[in-house]
Amino acid sequence: MSKKKGPKHYRRLQKRFPEVLDAVQNLGTTIRKAGPLDNKTSELIQLGVAAAAGSVGAVNSHTKRALQAGASEEELQHTLILLISTIGFPKVAAALAWVGDVLDNE
Repeated sequence: MSKKKGPKHYRRLQKRFPEVLDAVQNLGTTIRKAGPLDNKTSELIQLGVAAAAGSVGAVNSHTKRALQAGASEEELQHTLILLISTIGFPKVAAALAWVGDVLDNE
């Protein structure tokens, strides 16, 4: 992620701790390249984990990245619906709303 992109909080962190944020970004890239999963699948998995963690920012980020990797709205929604029996309906409903907000702004 370039230093001019991303949420305001991310940009502040990037400005204050550029080496740390660059290392985090490089780690993510390295991890994605380490295995056989394609980028879309990786982003959908990370979307599910972000939803389980209840992280609005991470859900927004991985929604955008999954869309860029070719995921459809239906794939985003199904990724989250699959989690109902694991993390519960309220968390899934919240994550679906966050995804909906991203889709509304795309």
